[in-house]
Amino acid sequence: MKEKGKVYIFDIWINDKERAPHKPLRRIGISGTKSLYNFAGTIVKAFGFYFDHPFGFYNNMVSINDSSVGYELFVDIGEEPLTPHFKGVKKTKISEAFSNNIGTKMLFYFDYGDEWHFIVELKEIRDALPNESLPVLIESRGKAPVQYPPCE
Repeated sequence: MKEKGKVYIFDIWINDKERAPHKPLRRIGISGTKSLYNFAGTIVKAFGFYFDHPFGFYNNMVSINDSSVGYELFVDIGEEPLTPHFKGVKKTKISEAFSNNIGTKMLFYFDYGDEWHFIVELKEIRDALPNESLPVLIESRGKAPVQYPPCE
């Protein structure tokens, strides 16, 4: 049987008081060997969004430009990153970005136009279970806002 390695359990919530006042939360389990690109797709799907915009992961929850650590799709598609030392998301593994540190939080910034802010917090790392299907949505609390509300 193929070794799956470690499962990373994350709590993810939308941090937007206006569009998501009740902070809808999703708890996701995903292999630490998956890329941040795969993780981003899993997050977006868990909230019922389309995976149709550039994104990044940043260690500054308030200002992405002030982040000392960042991972951006821009790097992978040949565009200039916001900061020269930021890395790409397609080759960076979850285990690398979160350094096995329980409690680590990052801002998942999705869609630089509409500016969706998701807080991603590593809650647990455990061994994969035999025949476990990953990624997995472990818990879903609260209704997610509509990504593209009707025009007024």
